[in-house]
Amino acid sequence: MSWSWEYLPSEEYVTKGAPTDFLAAVSVKADELVRAAEAQYLDGTTYEGAGEAMRYLDVAGGSFAYYVVPRLELVVVCQVTSPLM
Repeated sequence: MSWSWEYLPSEEYVTKGAPTDFLAAVSVKADELVRAAEAQYLDGTTYEGAGEAMRYLDVAGGSFAYYVVPRLELVVVCQVTSPLM
């Protein structure tokens, strides 16, 4: 497996109405989170603990909520918030 990130339940649902500049900032930060998770969980597929709690991160133009699922080697972005939405 290879680490990645995705919107859940779907990109259309999570990002509806969000400015493209803001979504670009979310994408850049999500890529960074993937690299950090990959370094922390060298083989996420063998992880046996409870998953991480949801976290919130500020980016240019707003913030987003995410959580890490080590066993799936996945960072999930589940909410984006921008005052321009």
